[in-house]
Parts: sequence; C-alpha cells; structure tokens
Amino acid sequence: MKQKKKKKSFRQQWPLYVMALPGVIVLLAFSYFPMAGIILVFKQYNFKGGIFGSPWADPIYKNFVFFFNNWSTAMRSTSLTVMYNLLFFAAGTALAVAIAIMLGEVTNKIFIKVSQSFMFLPYFISWMVIGAILNALINSETGLISQAVNNAGGTMPDLYALPKPWILILVLVNTWQSCGYSSIIYYGVISGIDSSLYEAARVDGASKWQCIKKITLPLLKPTIIIMFLLSVGNMLKGNLNMIIGLTNLNPVLFPTTDLIDVFVYRSGVRNGEMAFASAVSLYQSVFGLILVLVSNKIAGKFDEGATLF
Repeated sequence: MKQKKKKKSFRQQWPLYVMALPGVIVLLAFSYFPMAGIILVFKQYNFKGGIFGSPWADPIYKNFVFFFNNWSTAMRSTSLTVMYNLLFFAAGTALAVAIAIMLGEVTNKIFIKVSQSFMFLPYFISWMVIGAILNALINSETGLISQAVNNAGGTMPDLYALPKPWILILVLVNTWQSCGYSSIIYYGVISGIDSSLYEAARVDGASKWQCIKKITLPLLKPTIIIMFLLSVGNMLKGNLNMIIGLTNLNPVLFPTTDLIDVFVYRSGVRNGEMAFASAVSLYQSVFGLILVLVSNKIAGKFDEGATLF
C-alpha cells in the first residue's frame, strides 16, 4: 500500500524532482564526491603518484603530528581563529541589527534602496583593494589618518609593526565589509513583523525604544540564533584572503594574525605539503561539526524553533 502511494506521489510530483536534479548533481559533484580525497590525509603525498598513488604515511597519523608538534603555535592559531570569528559575529550582528532597525523606521522607499545598495557594495570589494584602502589610511608616512594626526601635533605609530592594534583593526574592517549584507537579512525579518503589534504598543504608551526592546529584538532572536549556528561550523576557518590582503602576511603581526589557515598556508601550501594542509582542514571540519552539534543543542534550550535540526 505504501509503495503504491509513493509511486503515485512520484508521478504527481516528477516535475519537482526534475527541477531539483541539477542542484543535486552540483551538490554531489562539488561536496560529496571530492570527499574521497580525504584519504590524502593519511598519505605521504607526492605529485607523481597523486592522491591515490602516493604511499601511506608512516606512522599513519604523521600529517597531524606536524601541526600539534608545536603545541604553542597550534593553540595560538586555534584560539586566535575562534576569538576573531566570535568578535566578527558579535560586532557584525550588533551593527547589522542596528542598521536594520534604523532602516525599518524610514518610510522613504527610494532612500532605503539607495542606502542598501551602498551598504552592500563593500561585500563585493576584493580584500586586496580593501588592503590598499587601509594602507592609504593608516600608513605611518603617507596615510590620510597619519597625516591628520601629524598636522594636529601628534605622532602616528607604525601600526604595521604593532601586533595588538590589529585585533581592533581586523574586527572593524571585517564588520564594515560584511554588515551591509547581514543587515538586509535582518531588515527582511523586520519588514515581515505585523505592524499591528507596534500600533497596539503605541496605544498603550510605549516609546520607540520600548517597541524595539519588547517587540523587534525578541522577534529577531530566532534569526540571530540561526545565523550564529550557521557561522559556528566555520568557527575554525580563518579568512586567509583577508589576512593576506590587509597585512601581506607580515611576520611581525603573526602574534595576532596567525590564524589556522594562515599557518597552514605558510607551513604547508607554500612548501607543497598538501597532505599536511588536508589534515588540518579535516581537523577544522570535525571540530566545526562538534561545535555545530553542541551549539544547536544549547540553542534548543532557549528557543526550540530556532534550531537547525
């Protein structure tokens, strides 16, 4: 009986299956079939043998040992990567929500569209271009900010020789680059909130801030949780392009910019150690999966409807 129902359902919905087929093929081709290459993690890779023809590593976990041999460097890269991703999400979400709320108070549709276009623009700018813009601003000799400080009688330090300020610089630049994209998502949620809720609150004498605090933010909470859960999987993924574009892999700045991806690029990819780079990527993926499962479980305790699964 069940098989007949399934066949009948398939006959009725076969156009939907056909429409989904290209997406399924792309997903399999680029996300699942390449997973066979995970065997590279346990190989002593050489270009002649390739992934499947290279000899097995001896011992089998050799490629992991290289990363964890220098425990202090491994933990520094891991902690920096997690710290930056948490700061990026916190700062980016706070600013994106603030922008979305402000746009929600604007009634001029043309102004909203123009504002969103300008805010969305940095998302498409290359990190190399952003790095050049940053250098034109903070360069100790020719930077615009440096010249303004010097003209005011102060002295601008050489930020490219000081690691600690780059924690703030990277957070600010990343937030500027990504908050416009995120704000559109939150603005879409705010636009879908029933206006009668605000009208009822105003009748009861609620101020703008009270409406935001009691209506807007609580209704945005499920979206914020979902966005966080989606970002947790990449918590151990460092933005290599950002670090290269902004710092040009300046070794002086490594105490605060040596993320996992930067360390892998310096130690593995540059030297052709593809197996080592793959081993660290596997470590990032497994750790990311654990974080997603734990975070999803914790999120379910706060809001069951905001979990991913």
